[in-house]
Amino acid sequence: MVLAIPVLQLFLFGYAVDMNVEHIPMVVADQSMDAASLAYVDALVNSKYFDVVGYVASQAEVIAAIDAGRAQAGIVIPPDFTTRVEQRQAQVLFLVDGSDLFTVQSGYNMASAISQSYAAEVMLEKIARSGLPIKAGLPISTRMRILYNPDLLQVWFVVPNIVAMVMQTQTIALTAAAVVRERESGTIEQLLVTPIRPTELLLGKIVPNILIAMMNILMVLGLGVYLFGVPFQGNFWLFLGLSLIFVFSGLGLGLLISTIAGNQHQVQQLVMLVIFLGVVLGGFMFPRSTMPPALYYLGYLFPLSYFIPIARGIITKGVGIELLWSSVIGMTIFGVAIMVISSRAFRQGLE
Repeated sequence: MVLAIPVLQLFLFGYAVDMNVEHIPMVVADQSMDAASLAYVDALVNSKYFDVVGYVASQAEVIAAIDAGRAQAGIVIPPDFTTRVEQRQAQVLFLVDGSDLFTVQSGYNMASAISQSYAAEVMLEKIARSGLPIKAGLPISTRMRILYNPDLLQVWFVVPNIVAMVMQTQTIALTAAAVVRERESGTIEQLLVTPIRPTELLLGKIVPNILIAMMNILMVLGLGVYLFGVPFQGNFWLFLGLSLIFVFSGLGLGLLISTIAGNQHQVQQLVMLVIFLGVVLGGFMFPRSTMPPALYYLGYLFPLSYFIPIARGIITKGVGIELLWSSVIGMTIFGVAIMVISSRAFRQGLE
């Protein structure tokens, strides 16, 4: 592992990490559907920075698609777009998901640049056709609206991710270390000669870590809200309930590591490896949408990939479970599966 981890880090940072976000999922509310509006959408798509994932009828439906995570950006094109372009009065509204730092930066900058470039092309084409002198001003202006974090405060981006990472780190590390420590000291064998059953021993190792993890959630979240002023937009009890499922997932991973590792040193190495992979592939630091397909789907082996969209959705966006159901179902299935696998491995190890 000492030799393999640097190679793995190089591989992941070389292939999975991309600061330049491309192919941002975008929904379009084209209320004009004329040649000019279609050409404008084509200009955005041809830049390779935006991919149209659906067409909707209104601005409210664009925001709903962003809330649900189906898109990270949206554009609203008003009626009579061609006529307004001719009159130099055309405006389009570009909406960006403000819960993701990299999406905001790339989407904001590229939408502005592409709009200006397209507007300049339209103006030059019109001048070439008419032979009229150049007038000041572009025929199209883009109004940008950043949802959920209009001032681009970095701490608003960081706190939901930190809450998720702290929970994953603690649950994995505490459970794995506690079980291996018992095995190294020989106290597990002493417990097994008592009337206690393997299931009761397992619960005894898991329940205290659940309480510690939930206390840390409340502490980190409270500091983020009251000390750093990060607004908590959603339902607190929903977040707490989903956090409990996430904690079970981390405990299952920690228990699985404890059955593989033979001593504390191996536990430390495996925990560091799992946490590193979870942070890189789970979307904590870098957007998962830019990763190659193999690494993107590999990220689903880590609970952070499911919980970060949930944390951002509830804390930053204030959405409910009806828009988070895919992440909730995925995290629940993962949690049950990893807990069943690790529990069986733990009981077999005791036997």
